[in-house]
Amino acid sequence: MVTTDTHHTIEAVWRIESPRLIAALIRVVRDIDFAEELAQDALVTALERWPSSGVPDNPGAWLMTTAKNRAIDLLRRRQLIERKHAVLDADYEPFVMPNFDALDDEIGDDLLRLIFIACHPVLSTEAQIALTLRLLGGLTTDEIARAFLTSEPTVAQRIVRAKRTLAEKQVPYEVPRGEELTTRLTAVLGVIYLIFNEGYAATAGDHWMRPALCEDALRLGRVLAELTPREPEVHGLVALMEIQASRTRARTAPSGEPVLLLEQNRALWDQLLIHRGLAALERAGKLGGANAPYALQAAIAACHARAVTAEATDWSHIATLYATLTRVAPSPIVELNRAVAVSMADGPAAGLALVDALRDEPVLANYHLLPAVRGDLLAKLDRESEARIEFERAASLTRNERERALMLERANACKR
Repeated sequence: MVTTDTHHTIEAVWRIESPRLIAALIRVVRDIDFAEELAQDALVTALERWPSSGVPDNPGAWLMTTAKNRAIDLLRRRQLIERKHAVLDADYEPFVMPNFDALDDEIGDDLLRLIFIACHPVLSTEAQIALTLRLLGGLTTDEIARAFLTSEPTVAQRIVRAKRTLAEKQVPYEVPRGEELTTRLTAVLGVIYLIFNEGYAATAGDHWMRPALCEDALRLGRVLAELTPREPEVHGLVALMEIQASRTRARTAPSGEPVLLLEQNRALWDQLLIHRGLAALERAGKLGGANAPYALQAAIAACHARAVTAEATDWSHIATLYATLTRVAPSPIVELNRAVAVSMADGPAAGLALVDALRDEPVLANYHLLPAVRGDLLAKLDRESEARIEFERAASLTRNERERALMLERANACKR
């Protein structure tokens, strides 16, 4: 019987060690499914033995050795069967036992390879997210399904199809070089940030945040930063996630309803995460990435983090950073965010003019934050009947129950 404490320890160890374990096994056996099977067998063995023997001093090495021994046992059986086939068929290609001594090598490159495989451009974004969380986040299909409000069979099918696609396309198990590295790194960072954003502001469901997803994305970002220390945008993304994650405790009230940025208790912001984020942002700048998209967003987050009170926020500087971001990575959503900053720096009328210019943008047609922002600016201009309509529209567009309740509350607060 696994005690609760031991079970929690094994679960924590698995989340940390499984990506390294699977990455190293894939390099040797060249088969994602087989590598996962070996890793799971090692986990089962740990669940059977650690409660009585205790957690080993180096649990990662223990799991690796156990998986290695299991692989050798299974492959020797396969080798024996194939020798029998070879007797019957002279043209039968002999089975070659993988070199399992290679598992003792440095595994940093294995993790990097696994990250790039999971986020390979031959896969859809949905498949990249599912495979990344499965292989690198250590999540089960059920956990992924619950995190993204998708059925477990759907997630399982995405993972199966992703593995099949990688095999059919004969995707090499290697880190790309040169221009391809830059292209693929952009996809990798995009997937990690999508995971973080879904945790930070859930698209749908009964909870405004899913902190576990933020933690998984942040851990992946930190790993990637260690493996690619000279890539400024990796540090930019880590800086952004660290600073955003620092607000987690302040973003929801005890009963779960959202607490907006300007109303948050900043004493609840995690100063350690803020300091880590500022350090990562400084690294990105020293590597020449200060004006890259993630670093610019991190710089905006840093402005909020440095402000002791909401009133002390340097909105003019934030508006300037958004203007730069609009030039570097133009999008209607960035422009909407810039409008908010401009409204705080120059008044709601200035912000509303920018928002109204976005009302015909196809990308924002069903984006609930467009009417939410417009409603807020109209309310500040005492155009409350118009604001009410906008808040009601925002409530009708969001799929998150907490956010819908907030929008309806703001609508009801407006005078007819």
